[in-house]
Amino acid sequence: MEEGDRIEESSSVRLTGRTYSGGGVGESRWVDGSEVDSESPPWSLLDENEGKEGYGSLRRRLVKKPKRVDSFDVEAMEIAGAHGHRSKDLSTWRTLALAFQTLGVVYGDMGTSPLYVFSDVFSKVNIESDVDILGALSLVMYTIALVPLAKYVFVVLQANDNGEGGTFALYSLICRYAKVNMLPNRQPADEQISSFKLKLPTPELERALNIKETLERRSSLKTLLLLLVLMGTSMVIGDGILTPAISVMSAVSGLQGEIKGFNTTAVVVVSIVILVALFSIQRFGTSKVGVMFAPALALWFFSLGSIGIYNLVKHDITVIKAFNPAYIYFFFKKNSRDAWSALGGCVLCITGAEAMFADLGHFSVRAIQIAFTFVVFPCLLLAYMGQAAYLMRYPDSSGRIFYDSVPDSLFWPVFVVATIAAMIASQAMISATFSCVKQSMALGCFPRLKIIHTSRRLMGQIYIPVINWFLMIMCVVVVSIFRSTTDIANAYGIAEVGVMMVTTSLVTLVMLLIWQTNLFMALCFPLVFGSIELIYFSAVLSKVLEGGWLPLVFAAFFLTVMYIWNYGSVLKYQSEVREKISMDFMHELGSTLGTVRVPGIGLLYNELVHGIPSIFGQFLLSLPAIHSTIVFVCIKYVPVPVVPQEERFLFRRVCPKDYHMFRCIARYGYKDIRKEDHHAFEQLLVQSLENFLRKEAQDLALESTLTEMDIDSVSVSSRDYGTQGTYGNEELKIPLMHDRRLEEAGTSTSEEASVALPSSVMSSDEDPSLEYELSALREAIDSGFTYFLAHGDVRAKKNSVFLKKLVINYFYAFLRRNCRAGAANMSVPHMNILQVGMTYMV
Repeated sequence: MEEGDRIEESSSVRLTGRTYSGGGVGESRWVDGSEVDSESPPWSLLDENEGKEGYGSLRRRLVKKPKRVDSFDVEAMEIAGAHGHRSKDLSTWRTLALAFQTLGVVYGDMGTSPLYVFSDVFSKVNIESDVDILGALSLVMYTIALVPLAKYVFVVLQANDNGEGGTFALYSLICRYAKVNMLPNRQPADEQISSFKLKLPTPELERALNIKETLERRSSLKTLLLLLVLMGTSMVIGDGILTPAISVMSAVSGLQGEIKGFNTTAVVVVSIVILVALFSIQRFGTSKVGVMFAPALALWFFSLGSIGIYNLVKHDITVIKAFNPAYIYFFFKKNSRDAWSALGGCVLCITGAEAMFADLGHFSVRAIQIAFTFVVFPCLLLAYMGQAAYLMRYPDSSGRIFYDSVPDSLFWPVFVVATIAAMIASQAMISATFSCVKQSMALGCFPRLKIIHTSRRLMGQIYIPVINWFLMIMCVVVVSIFRSTTDIANAYGIAEVGVMMVTTSLVTLVMLLIWQTNLFMALCFPLVFGSIELIYFSAVLSKVLEGGWLPLVFAAFFLTVMYIWNYGSVLKYQSEVREKISMDFMHELGSTLGTVRVPGIGLLYNELVHGIPSIFGQFLLSLPAIHSTIVFVCIKYVPVPVVPQEERFLFRRVCPKDYHMFRCIARYGYKDIRKEDHHAFEQLLVQSLENFLRKEAQDLALESTLTEMDIDSVSVSSRDYGTQGTYGNEELKIPLMHDRRLEEAGTSTSEEASVALPSSVMSSDEDPSLEYELSALREAIDSGFTYFLAHGDVRAKKNSVFLKKLVINYFYAFLRRNCRAGAANMSVPHMNILQVGMTYMV
């Protein structure tokens, strides 16, 4: 073996062989044009060395040719119809039913904001005249009209990812149209998934192409985009801490003026008891604890609207003058700096607006639009106008304006409904936090944690114990330390506005890159809404010392954890790519792989989508025998919400036929739930492998026949190997797809089918090599499955800078040691596992 082919044995096992950097057609590729595993030398090398040792064998030359049938998504080919978007066409009654349900899941947070908005605003501004009340009311009204209604309902909801919303959904959408994902495992085959729905920017729209090219070329922009997404996600998790704290505490504080001796300490204690109970029932699942969510919130919004109308009629209906935005100007002119400070309380009226987008996957765009436009928006306006009318007559009641404005006879019923509404608002944000963490894990941005699926029917209902108890402890700490809704409100505003600013930035990018909106309209969106959010953000940032530091600490903590995990995962993947085993080395080992082949199927789990992982060499060195059939299984998450079960597996052959080695890429979306046990997974895998072998035999026979038919017409130009693409790829795709369509068409196209598939082509049943391989596969199945897993350790190279060593050797290593182990994460039976240690030097 040459110097470059030696096996290095150390803490990191590396099996390398001769490597060639042949470009163009010298690289083997999948049928769809992406790179395949083999590292073949350039064709010119083969021609020049023909007859020399190592290259003279006809067998070796054939093995090194790019195989025309080495990749085939068997399941995807059996789907009738195009890979189009699956529309959510719902009947009118179904849409109205969904709109009713959104009240209990989406609008709880925004619906409870009347409990504390005016009390927080007027803690900064003293009520000295009608201008103060009318100005604050006008601010609240136009804030609700501009941000939740104009921005989210009519614009942001349209930027959904196949019906999914949220920060990671926007990032996923951008990742499909531009290669900005930090993990380099994208394949052209992914674009054939039905929910991918790529409509690439057209050459006529030069602006979109330039943005796409700039994003893909500059790694700094990729990192900046990722940090922006992670920051928005961190803020959402921070909301999961602050929402239960402020909602429950605001509801309980109503007892202070009603029960004698019920002081601040009592409010804190009762709030903590309710919070502990709320988080304790999360393990039973949203469906069980949320049966009365929608009716309770519907009753709550009805109460808000009714009480608002009552106060308007009884106290001062002239507050409708606040529809004149001039009062906002008068408010700022009169109060100047105090008015600016009051913006931090005003922004609380739109808390939960992001939930309309984040919870979109459970409903439909039309349902959310109907519920907000016809129920939530008018009820909130009436509630705030009623409180303002009450303040016009009783300006000293601003401290507990909500409960003071409630008629005495209705206090206890309203208090009960308000407490239930506060718990529901908390429940919605807790569930949203679970979903955010799950999406982050799927896209490689969060350590693996245990996920419990609490519903057999609804995919999105999950429970993450570690996150649940962390949120509970943080909520209790926040309530115990701050003891006041005003200070918690200062913290809450920063988290809310931070998420909104991230969404504005990402939606603007979607407009420019994907929607290809008119440049003027695309710039108006961030100019109008971004300016509003920047004004609010500057106001809430002034409260950093008064509690605003809390969400910044939470965001910094989660941002650090997610970025370190993503950074370490990318470096580990790049290390695996560098250290993958050369195909030349595999050819030198021969079909026995340098050891004994025994019946059975070995499933080697790895993260590579191309190449043979170096961990396989470690198994060859450590084991006295290896299984007769080897399948390299890659569990891969693609930037789509859901991958249909029929399109789950992508198969291809690795090495020549007599090696009996295959690659299986199991693809999942970021909302997919991997609930199948190992028996179901094994059954699906084997069925797909058998289909792949049969289709491969048919395609090889077809290719052979077509080659014989066209041998006389082959021109010299066909051997111009410097041209773009791989020889045989397009020639294979067209007749295969054509043949498939003819089969679906039935007997009416039998004459065309006979033209597409000549009678001389051997059927799969008559192919002896296929029957032999299928019988060998069945024998291997009878002998059972064995799972090969790597117990990997990641270390920074000795010449790395100190910061990289600190991050990789300590922080990332700590996260890897304490996250969910690979075997448990992949539902692998422990009795059938073989593990070997690996150290990846990054």
